[in-house]
Amino acid sequence: MRKKFTDKQIIILDVAEELIAKKGFDGTSVRDICTKANINVAMISYYFGSKEKMMSYLYQYRVQRTKESFSEFAQTIKEGKPEMQMKEIVNYVISLLFKYNYFHGFVTQEMRTLDNVKDDLLEFYQTCVARIDEIVKRGIVSGVFHNAPKSEDILTMIIGSTLFVIRNKNFYEIYVPASNEAQYVKEAEQKLKNSTLLSVFALLDYDAD
Repeated sequence: MRKKFTDKQIIILDVAEELIAKKGFDGTSVRDICTKANINVAMISYYFGSKEKMMSYLYQYRVQRTKESFSEFAQTIKEGKPEMQMKEIVNYVISLLFKYNYFHGFVTQEMRTLDNVKDDLLEFYQTCVARIDEIVKRGIVSGVFHNAPKSEDILTMIIGSTLFVIRNKNFYEIYVPASNEAQYVKEAEQKLKNSTLLSVFALLDYDAD
């Protein structure tokens, strides 16, 4: 069931997300969040129960917002050629995971107990698969794709590759020379997009001519 958030909860969650993205979950205190949101510390308990429970609310909120933005994004590219749409989908999903990479450690530890979060995430994945499936079928009909792999396998490859890079920075940074963190993230994301697109189009047997 879709969680409805109050305006006050959304303000707190937006502030929490901004701070956690910069300082990490452990490095962000309840007091930090309350100071920036201009609320009393007791409000965290009132609205969420605890900092840890607030994080699950935040994840659910982010997934809901992501589903909405993905639907809007899909509408903007629906008239494009299948190969363009597929490229945009790949780039969108990878950019999304990089942008919100600070969630992954939390999700790994807590996901088993958060059924509402799992349901929201499942719905988002299924939406992505349905959109990819439409693009693959259009590509086959138009003759630019000559193979039709399972759309769920395409999404699994995109997400799996991205999560591997995010979770194994000590490995990937060997192959992505960078002078600072911002440059590394930018170069790693682009390198991954390029390699993933090559793999996806190879699966589709894409005829570039």
